[in-house]
Amino acid sequence: MRILIINWRDIRDPEAGGAEVHLQETFSRIVASGHQVTLLCSRYPGASENDCLDGIEIIRFGGKWTFNLAVPWFYRRHLAHRSFDVVIEDINKIPFLLPWFVKDIPVMVLLHHLFGTTFYRQINPLPATYLYLMERLIPWVYRRCPFEVVSASCRDELVGMGVPAGRISVVHNGLDAAIIDAPATPEGKEAGLIVYLGRLKKYKNVDHLIQAMAIVRDEVPGARLVVAGTGDRRPALEALTRALDLEEAVEFAGYVSEPEKISLLTRAEVAANPSSKEGWGISVIEANARGTPVVATRVAGLRDAVVDGETGLLTPLGDRKAMARALIGLLREPEERERLARNARERSRRYTWDDTARQTIRVIRHAMGESADAR
Repeated sequence: MRILIINWRDIRDPEAGGAEVHLQETFSRIVASGHQVTLLCSRYPGASENDCLDGIEIIRFGGKWTFNLAVPWFYRRHLAHRSFDVVIEDINKIPFLLPWFVKDIPVMVLLHHLFGTTFYRQINPLPATYLYLMERLIPWVYRRCPFEVVSASCRDELVGMGVPAGRISVVHNGLDAAIIDAPATPEGKEAGLIVYLGRLKKYKNVDHLIQAMAIVRDEVPGARLVVAGTGDRRPALEALTRALDLEEAVEFAGYVSEPEKISLLTRAEVAANPSSKEGWGISVIEANARGTPVVATRVAGLRDAVVDGETGLLTPLGDRKAMARALIGLLREPEERERLARNARERSRRYTWDDTARQTIRVIRHAMGESADAR
């Protein structure tokens, strides 16, 4: 198959996130199985126009603010003649509306999560309204397209918007073998260590976790939080940490390498994710693979990744006291924490990128009207 993917970013973009990890891990395996994959994405400062990574041809043009507007022109001028078998639109905030201008080949949608009203928690109301309304177009513009989503929550949201359930396939994210098979650290779990792993964006609600830490420290004085990740909210979060006199309890690690991430998740007794919404929660399953249960908010995506009371604990969105109580309970009760950790570790082994790639090929075949069993 000759596959064209259109996405805002590639994995080398400094602002790349979970969607780009999914794209690279999944489609590099699809390339390895004998297919051709081209990625069209925006340029970032210092990036070349043409690149190749793990067999994926990368074409970059435009900036992050103009890319979606220029996609139709660029496709018609530079790519339409290349006879792709399928075009995959990786929707991330703003749809490219590909079915309006790609008429001769199938269009498939890859969707990680819908933002909905979360836009209003992240940016000012004017652009938030624009983005919200663009998302509302999805059931109409893509009504004849097959969808691949990463969680049941995302599927249910699409169905609620009017997308037929029969057009939606749920294919979970996978895990890299390195994080599954990495050995335990010689020192084992670090008493009182809590880890947050993710971008520092407003809708991620890391401020709620820091506020919860003020309560945790009253009950577990040795507890400390490592915040691993980058984003525009870091200065505000650091200011909040100082205001709460938590400088000794909260460490901002910034970007961490893969070995550093594995070490952190292995040493942590508990991980936390207070986000308003996720597509699935790769960081949750990564923590689970390292024997670390997760305390998360009961929201779309995270309630798919965390089995409440079995692999971690879910708390109401925005309830700092409930999150603090859950963290305190797990830090104080090693037997319960280990029970959740065993369950979490076992469940995490279900998810591999190889399986994600195999299932994605089936969805693509379906989009092309071929048999799902075709090789």
